[in-house]
Amino acid sequence: MQLLEALTNKKQEILKCWIDRTLDSYLSPGFFKTAKDPFANPVGSSITAGLTTLLDLLFTSAEPQAFIKPVDQVVRIRAVQDFTPAQAVAPFLELKWIVRQVLAGDRRVKDISFSLDTLDCEIDRMALTAFDIYSECREQLYRNRIQELKSGRALLTDAGCPSALLRRNLEDSETAVIK
Repeated sequence: MQLLEALTNKKQEILKCWIDRTLDSYLSPGFFKTAKDPFANPVGSSITAGLTTLLDLLFTSAEPQAFIKPVDQVVRIRAVQDFTPAQAVAPFLELKWIVRQVLAGDRRVKDISFSLDTLDCEIDRMALTAFDIYSECREQLYRNRIQELKSGRALLTDAGCPSALLRRNLEDSETAVIK
């Protein structure tokens, strides 16, 4: 049995495991896995769609440029959340382990394990693309934050309600006078 044939036969099992492991990295994996409405669950649906497309591209030996959009779809979400760079890119590298785990259970494919080197190389390229996109997203977030601070909008977005702040300042000054 050839590698591509084995991967195609196990595609749904690989995809399900990959999506589950990726969504398990979130605080509410149950919701992300069960809610199918893309408006109620944009994170789960975007990650599922992105990983599905990526697996299809891997199995069809697509050009590296074809990977950029679906990788961006997954990484952009992870970049704006509290993931370290390693955590944001980890799902792409975990695909190697997932493929080996799924194929290990099939006796017919044990002799093609040496063919996984090419697939590993493609997965590594995908992970490097993910890291580049993650870095660009984080840089854009920091630039936006600096612009907020320079323009003074941060006072409006970070300071809270002006009347509540005024009330708190008055209470603090009254407390200081009493002491």
